[in-house]
Amino acid sequence: MTEPDFEPLLEGLEDEREREARLRLLRELDESGVPFADLERAVREERLALVPVERLLGAEEAKYSARELAERTGVPREFLDRQWQALGFPLTDPDEPVYTEADLEAAKRAKVFADAGLPEEGLIEVARVIGRSMANVASAMRELVGQALARPGDTEYERGLRYAKAAQGLVPEVGPMLQQVLAGHLREQIRQEVVTRAELTEGALGGGEPAAVGFADLVGFTRLGEETGPEALGDVVRRFNALTQDVVSSPVRVVKLIGDAAMLVAPEPAPLLEALLALVEAVDAQGDGFPQIRAGIAYGPTLRHAGDWYGPPVNLASRLTAIARPGAVLADEEVKGAVENGFRFSFAGRKKLKGIRGDVPAFRVRHADAAVSA
Repeated sequence: MTEPDFEPLLEGLEDEREREARLRLLRELDESGVPFADLERAVREERLALVPVERLLGAEEAKYSARELAERTGVPREFLDRQWQALGFPLTDPDEPVYTEADLEAAKRAKVFADAGLPEEGLIEVARVIGRSMANVASAMRELVGQALARPGDTEYERGLRYAKAAQGLVPEVGPMLQQVLAGHLREQIRQEVVTRAELTEGALGGGEPAAVGFADLVGFTRLGEETGPEALGDVVRRFNALTQDVVSSPVRVVKLIGDAAMLVAPEPAPLLEALLALVEAVDAQGDGFPQIRAGIAYGPTLRHAGDWYGPPVNLASRLTAIARPGAVLADEEVKGAVENGFRFSFAGRKKLKGIRGDVPAFRVRHADAAVSA
């Protein structure tokens, strides 16, 4: 079999060591079945070193089209397409064989869920949440592995094989780890679930319910981004996210981390107040080079949907956060009324908040034994 002409794919490489390494990697990928056009595209996009790990992660043969998947499982193709898109993957021609045995098994599981009576729209919502979450997990792991395995002076061949070897050892461990974490979170949320008599009568679960909602965000984050480089800004975000996770424990939950902000919820205000005050202290302890945070908390009827929370307390907590002073936690009147002891509430005035009717009484919150500064 004649070897392809790899010379055009070596253009721009003046160092002989780099040329030999790329040529060796190209030959091995060609012998393993990678089409020449894919090699050309990888070189053009400067990601040739990643092709070995890409092949490892997608090593299973694609043999089924979307139409065949539907026929073999009895699941309507339209639903499979919607689920596939919700998971974050692009659709292809319905007769193009792009699905693997693993995809066939996943489609069979979707049928099991549907046959169990779970609503289609609910399954699609869960798929969206899974897609977003797994994309974040993959991004974090890619960043971690990339930083850990990069070596100064690497050739494409050396880095490519090192990435592939690491993926071969790590990927089989990820599934059990994710399964364990999911089971743990499900256990905690089921323990917190209260099934009321009204919910039993109406046949509904997890609808509107009272909850405390809090936000915390880094002060001056936009200005910080203008004064420092992306690497320093990313380090601040990572440290803030880690501090948030460190101070949170059940029954408080992190709903989402959005760059310079965090959203937390709890069934009652007291544990959420404790978490927000602890987060303020943890951030202040980082020193002068780290921006302060401000936080807001509100309490009232909320609605859970697709892993997120909605309702007046969400909007109110966000608005209170926006007007809080650096290092302060502002609460609404409902929070003050629901907390009996352990905290000191100082009236901060009646506030006009965007999107909220009327003036809102706001209260600065501290620990009961905290000294009150001027």
